[in-house]
Amino acid sequence: MAIFDADHAPAPNFLEETLGFLRDPEVAFVQTPQDFYNLDSFQHRLNRRESLEWSEQTLFFRVIQPGKDSQDAAFFCGSCAVIRRKALDDIGGFSTGTVTEDIHTSIRLHKRGWKSVYYARSLAFGLAPASAIPFLKQRLRWGQGAMQVWRQEGVLFSRGLSPSQRLSYLATMLAYFEGWQRLIFFTAPVIVLTTGTMPILQLDREFLVRFLPYYVLTFWTFEEVARGYGRTLLTEQYNMMRFAVFITATFGLFLRRLRFVVTPKQLGEGNATRRMLWPQYLVLVLNLAAIPVGIALIGTDRGLPTGALVANVLWAALTCGIAAIAIRYALRVATSRRREYRFPLPVPLRVHTPTGQDSLALATDISPLGCRVVGAPAGTVTVGQELTGELLLPTGPLAVRVMVRAVSTPGDTAVAEEPALGCEFRWGLSDERNRLEMFLFGSDLQWTLNGLSDRVPTPLERARSWLRTGPVEHTRRLAGETWAPVLYKRVNSEEGSGVGFISRSDPKTGVRTMVSLGVLPQNGRLYAEEVTASGPRGVVGRVQDEAVLETHAAPIYLYKLTA
Repeated sequence: MAIFDADHAPAPNFLEETLGFLRDPEVAFVQTPQDFYNLDSFQHRLNRRESLEWSEQTLFFRVIQPGKDSQDAAFFCGSCAVIRRKALDDIGGFSTGTVTEDIHTSIRLHKRGWKSVYYARSLAFGLAPASAIPFLKQRLRWGQGAMQVWRQEGVLFSRGLSPSQRLSYLATMLAYFEGWQRLIFFTAPVIVLTTGTMPILQLDREFLVRFLPYYVLTFWTFEEVARGYGRTLLTEQYNMMRFAVFITATFGLFLRRLRFVVTPKQLGEGNATRRMLWPQYLVLVLNLAAIPVGIALIGTDRGLPTGALVANVLWAALTCGIAAIAIRYALRVATSRRREYRFPLPVPLRVHTPTGQDSLALATDISPLGCRVVGAPAGTVTVGQELTGELLLPTGPLAVRVMVRAVSTPGDTAVAEEPALGCEFRWGLSDERNRLEMFLFGSDLQWTLNGLSDRVPTPLERARSWLRTGPVEHTRRLAGETWAPVLYKRVNSEEGSGVGFISRSDPKTGVRTMVSLGVLPQNGRLYAEEVTASGPRGVVGRVQDEAVLETHAAPIYLYKLTA
């Protein structure tokens, strides 16, 4: 059985990629990563300029789950998985005795001798919690469920599990006790500054020459073992956000009854978020207040030595900074007014103008509710005007009607270099909207076309590159591209003209990236007409390096266009 959360859309080849592992009759389930399409969610951080995307769950699905899999201890995550029916029958079905049925089911399967497989390839995309409130409620439920499972199954001394499986499950349960550790870390400078009580008797040279290297190596080791997916500064912000709910979750080890609550995925409200974040505000206020108190106690019997005072002021200031950044981000996400995620995908749009002359534009930031239109028509229409045309999808033209809700010009601060329209779709038949949704959801197209990566080089990798070749600029092929629609003709080909979109030329090599809705001849000459805000512009080049990008609808093709 293939199992997905209701908000997950699987790739068309999901079963083709996963069912082969079940040829081994001892494999109970195949788990794939839980990836998400709404990259503006609370748990995502997107850097468009660097084309870097990171999620709070990236480390788990890219590093921790593969590590567990090496010990036959990867666990079922509740979605994006295939489970053998016979294995479920063997344990009496899904384990609904706790609020986290997924990890509970995994433990019972492993205790019965069944194997698991983690296939580290993203084959389904769902909806991540949009704001801090659903995010924290979800983490609380996961933590409480883990405590329940620990209490019911024993884990460390449970029969049927191998030693490595026991340690792997125990590591998952113990992770929630990190909340207590963080509480001590956040409040320690407050206690030291306001009472003058030092946790270390001798803060001298002998201590510092041991402590400082240890502290630096701690972060360095984390970055290395995280394989480039750790992101220490971002991780610390989420540690700040989660510490209180993790502490609360640990009480689930003793509570007998917990209520299962589905994680809400709608956008949060600012005032509710502020109330939810009272522990983070408390940490911020206490550390802010402790700094002047510690300074005021200089020269009294409760005052700290100068070195200790400086160290604890810096410690408190760092804690304040992390808390302030985390709170600010949570409030900014909570006040977002977008009703639905907009995919940063470029799609050619043929617009029918009132004069009867068609023009080609580019639709981007697309959702089933609307899109942004860039190109020639943007400079000639007004707010409230209705436009008709066709979105040129891989499966063919999709007739659309849009209502212009906003007009932006290059002089506006919110817009970069060319006119743009904010448009709302006016759907007629439901099949039309369904065709667009089939194109948008269930594929990694937005990652591919925008050159997104969730991994950065580790410190050792950066040092190795620098020592070998000097400073290296790490860029991805499509990072930061700006697209324009293009009409092209194939030279020496019987096929007619085609439609696609094209990037700007690389300032160093002159190479451009061409995305086509149809196949182009390798090493063939191509004559194209790029559509710009100032009018059409001729493009000539040679087609090279074909790459096929799969979507739910139909494949599209990626090429390099050289001079």
